[in-house]
Amino acid sequence: MRDNFARLYKAVGFAKWFANIERDSAGYFSSKPRIDQIEPHEFIEDDNNFNEPNAADPKYIHWLKEHPSALRVFQGIKNLAEMGKQIVVFLDYDGTLTPIVDDPDRAFMSDAMRLAVRQVAKHFPTAIISGRSRNKVYQFVKLDEVYYAGSHGMDIMGPRTKLKSYDGKYQTNSLDNKGNEFTIFQPAQEFLPAIKEILDKMQKRTSDIEGVFIEDNRFCVSVHYRHVPDDDYGTLGKKVHSVLAEYPSFHLTRGKKVLEIRPSIEWNKGNALLYLLDTLGFAKSSNVLPIYIGDDKTDEDAFKVLRDRGQGYPIIVSSTPRETLALCSLHDPSEVLSFLIRLARWGVTASQ
Repeated sequence: MRDNFARLYKAVGFAKWFANIERDSAGYFSSKPRIDQIEPHEFIEDDNNFNEPNAADPKYIHWLKEHPSALRVFQGIKNLAEMGKQIVVFLDYDGTLTPIVDDPDRAFMSDAMRLAVRQVAKHFPTAIISGRSRNKVYQFVKLDEVYYAGSHGMDIMGPRTKLKSYDGKYQTNSLDNKGNEFTIFQPAQEFLPAIKEILDKMQKRTSDIEGVFIEDNRFCVSVHYRHVPDDDYGTLGKKVHSVLAEYPSFHLTRGKKVLEIRPSIEWNKGNALLYLLDTLGFAKSSNVLPIYIGDDKTDEDAFKVLRDRGQGYPIIVSSTPRETLALCSLHDPSEVLSFLIRLARWGVTASQ
């Protein structure tokens, strides 16, 4: 474990701090305080700068008062957990574990973030809930220690179980490459043939629009327009709606520079969160403390679930004021990293 923490701190850029440790001939882990005893300011570089508002933006200042930094309220999270609450961590991917990038296929996770998520998952059940296909998210994250929910929760790989509260025909049990048991839950299976048709039509009808990128996310089709010229927005919108009009069982949602065509079923990231809590045995538990971190409009469904349950911490990742059901905020993925490092470090302490 200590080697993983050492690699994590180096990857984050605490090289000078770590060099001092390595020069200690007596050995840091033998004669000095353990990592879980180090004060936050000694290795969280941005602890004194998180969510510092722009003095010229009074709206942002007011927004931060309503949605304080999760780093600032971390002690409160610890206090609740120390009262016997089981932390369960849910994470969005794009814009949360990695910055939003121009090319969706290059939204690579940093080594530092991967190590942080791995350390968190060692101590707390952890799941990544993304609009991407589950397989694509796994290719980015490359961790077997976490659960995955792709396509906005319509494709879930969770703990092996059979829940009477969910239709068994959507659940199949399987084994991963290491022989670990898990359950695949896909409530939109019947829509797969139509989704393939939509994908094919969308690619053909938008092929003459510069900069558009059509992404197959298995249970939804994503139309990325970050590189589409402004003058072509109207044309693109008409073509997207022309395809959608042929499939009344689907609807359109919007994200950050992306349009998504999804099956019209009562299922979203909030439902995925509830499903995973159920499979983990916390469906009706009063002793669970879910933490959900996300940056997108689609994460609001999960925030609402936590607000309705009256449990946990919905945390939005945003550098600008915006309407949200989140209680707390983190400025950007670098602050998400700091938060996860703190959580992992506390997990070590709590397990001793």
